[in-house]
Amino acid sequence: MAFDSKDYIPNLSYDAVIFGFAGEKLKILVLEYQNTGTFALPGGFIRMDEPLDKAVKTGVSERTGIEKIYLEQFQTFGSLERSDPSIMKKILDGQGLKLDNDWMLGRFVTVAYYALINYETVIPKPDALSDSIDWYNFDELPPLMQDHNLIVSKALEHLRTHLDQKLLSFNLLPEFFTMKDLQQVYESIMGEKQNRANFQRKILGLGILDRHEKLFTGGSHKAPFLYSFKKELVASEIS
Repeated sequence: MAFDSKDYIPNLSYDAVIFGFAGEKLKILVLEYQNTGTFALPGGFIRMDEPLDKAVKTGVSERTGIEKIYLEQFQTFGSLERSDPSIMKKILDGQGLKLDNDWMLGRFVTVAYYALINYETVIPKPDALSDSIDWYNFDELPPLMQDHNLIVSKALEHLRTHLDQKLLSFNLLPEFFTMKDLQQVYESIMGEKQNRANFQRKILGLGILDRHEKLFTGGSHKAPFLYSFKKELVASEIS
């Protein structure tokens, strides 16, 4: 297998932080390169004949086996430290890959994307370059190559800052959910408890929910209302 430098935009790559959530802890999808013990975010290069967003969408799907992910660009990383020829050579050797020159061993500027999905609804599959691909708790990540830990940290910072605006883009909850369910999403992502009354006031003030009949469980406690995201807003957000 060979990579021809003429087919790719030189010194430009992408990396994707895929957050997973299913009601409890926030997780990150991490792959391990074959025969190297090197852990990394799903990433790759951009071909000369394809737009950046399409390259990322296609590449992430090929690298993870997960399709139809809503990916959003959040930052570009270009520090002088974004080069470690020894690690890249180890990865290439582990795959039995050959280069027409040393173009992969130089410094790359990377465009970072992030996504947030319900990890219980997908089954990641390692690609031909990887020994494994797994979900790791955010606070229990293995050491990642180059600056990938920094990329994860910046992605979480961006997610927390824009969570109110991005709720409609993420398919984390069933069609109908309680305010408690939504509060649990916030608490897991923000990493802190939310005051129940203040949280409900803030969320209702966003104007993104429809309220439905109460959820009766047969118990003696007051039944909570069910909510759903406004369908017209969801359609406009993901279109």
